Amino acid sequence: MAACPRGCAPAVRVCQKLNRLKTLEDDMMATSLKRCLSTLDLTLMGLGGMVGSGLYVLTGTLAKEIVGPAVIVSFIFAGFASLLAAFCYAEFGARIPKTGSAYMFTYVSVGEIWAFLIGWNVILENMIGGAAVARAWSGYLDSIFNHAIQNFTETHVMQWNVPFLAHYPDILAAGILIVAMVFISFGVQVSSYLNHIFSTISMVVIAFILIFGFILAEPANWSQKEGGFAPFGLSGILAGSATCFYAFVGFDVIASSSEEAKNPQKAVPIATAISLALAAAAYILVSTVLTLMVPWHSLDPNSALADAFFRRGYSWAGIIVAIGSICGMNTVLLCNLFSLPRIVYAMAEDGLFFSIFARVNPVTKVPVIAILVFGTLTAAMALIFDLEALVQFLSIGTLLAYTFVAASIIVLRFQPEKTSSKGTASTSPNPTAEPAASETQTINEESGELKQYESFSDKLQLVERQSTREPQGAGQLKAFWEPYLGRLLGDCEPGEVVAFCVLILIVSSVSFCAVLVFGRGQLFLPLWSYTFLLVVFGLAFLLSLALIWMHEPQTNSKTFRVPLVPLTPGVSILINVFLMMKLSFLTWIRFTIWIAIGLCVYFGYGIWHSKEGLRELQPKDMAARYVVLPSGSLVETVQSVQPEGQADMAHHISPSSDSTVE
Repeated sequence: MAACPRGCAPAVRVCQKLNRLKTLEDDMMATSLKRCLSTLDLTLMGLGGMVGSGLYVLTGTLAKEIVGPAVIVSFIFAGFASLLAAFCYAEFGARIPKTGSAYMFTYVSVGEIWAFLIGWNVILENMIGGAAVARAWSGYLDSIFNHAIQNFTETHVMQWNVPFLAHYPDILAAGILIVAMVFISFGVQVSSYLNHIFSTISMVVIAFILIFGFILAEPANWSQKEGGFAPFGLSGILAGSATCFYAFVGFDVIASSSEEAKNPQKAVPIATAISLALAAAAYILVSTVLTLMVPWHSLDPNSALADAFFRRGYSWAGIIVAIGSICGMNTVLLCNLFSLPRIVYAMAEDGLFFSIFARVNPVTKVPVIAILVFGTLTAAMALIFDLEALVQFLSIGTLLAYTFVAASIIVLRFQPEKTSSKGTASTSPNPTAEPAASETQTINEESGELKQYESFSDKLQLVERQSTREPQGAGQLKAFWEPYLGRLLGDCEPGEVVAFCVLILIVSSVSFCAVLVFGRGQLFLPLWSYTFLLVVFGLAFLLSLALIWMHEPQTNSKTFRVPLVPLTPGVSILINVFLMMKLSFLTWIRFTIWIAIGLCVYFGYGIWHSKEGLRELQPKDMAARYVVLPSGSLVETVQSVQPEGQADMAHHISPSSDSTVE
């Protein structure tokens, strides 16, 4: 590799700092948190995070204003898109049972700066999400009492007319957040018990809605007389799918809880699959019942289910629906406040955020300081901000996290597996991987090749190419493609081509979706240019997938693995990028501002206190090399490890330092 000119050395070192990967410990089950969550606990958490107020409000809004009865198809499409992202989260949660979710997954496979930005966005996502659900909870309860709480607050407390602020302080929303924060600070088991209670009530109410609703169903409401099944056509179904996609946001709480799961290798994938399946079934079946009970064009978007029962003469059923709605919103609220401090804790534990948030209470085994500080900030947001303008911001943080997690799956799957000697952290993220061969490693004495070892426990490196072909390792070209592409790609390091292809995959996805969304409208491209660009970027996307597939993946993982890699995460990236392109320009401006604030925090604190950076500064005096000579004898050579600035100097090994073992 050519030496870098002296002038660019500082820039190279900065890039290395920004892209350094997190080193995982050998024992991935070791944690300062309490491992007490079962598969049932994780399943109910995931279900509670997905099935909330959206079931009672979103279905009616979509059916009346965007899709019609075909909202069922929109939920099916959205459920499939969410399944692709959920697969990626499930594999990571099983392989790396550490809290932090998308932040942690990006840190171990992509790089530090990207992980920080993902975590920074997930923090805001959970804060806005918790505040928005609290305000929805408050508004729903207030509507039951004919807005008496709002009227009293505006009359006797205060009101204001300031942009981006609510018309009045929502004391009830802030209060419910404070109460939830207190319960969560008591420990993960208390949070789990509360989630069990609210989720059970919510599921019973959903079962009541389905059974009673199908009894009242009238198939004529889907007839052409009422507008047909898909009155808004295919465009309406696709537009509805983009909105329905956000109904399934929340399953990542399962991956966030993996560090507190008893058996994350099995519990995380199972809980993710079951909770997503139940949530999709609930949304699809409730949408079916709702559009069969009353004509879709007569629905009340604000309280569709309760209004549907009222119009059929069963006003008492509206009370049951209201109870289910409040319990559903309680579960979403708990999941948001449960995930938020754990993301903060993971970042603080790695030194990228203020270390005070990494403190874990010795009794409750939860990061109490992070819970109290960020729970209070969330309550303050719910108290004063008008969150309607900020709610769309949730989607961009979620989609960005999904995109990086999908890319991380590809990078990690084709990354060369590394082992470690005793006392050194392993970079392999597989907690169930077999230990590497150590001092008893078998040496092939029949081969006439010169082989070199960093130590007895490190993997074999060949000084010269072997004349006989051995099985290719992870990240290398498959043997079938070696005669065709070996001359072009054979000199690349294992995994290097895959990492470059992932970059091309993301760039081509962004370019393809940008042309698809803006080409004929904002960019005013002629038809031939529009078609040509779509074909070029589409081929680049497919070619990058094909090149990745031509490399050997890791094979020894005993945990859940995403099927059809790189196709599954590749399609997930394309869908996420497409949905991001559909967001408003104002959302991108807010996103840019938040990213700029995050970069100030990272370069002002995180990059200087990163534990990975401190690990790099640990002194290493000597390195031993063991060389297997063609005769079968073992030669030990000792070299001093030179600082980075002296890496280009010629290596000299004194003969007096060699010791030969016959």
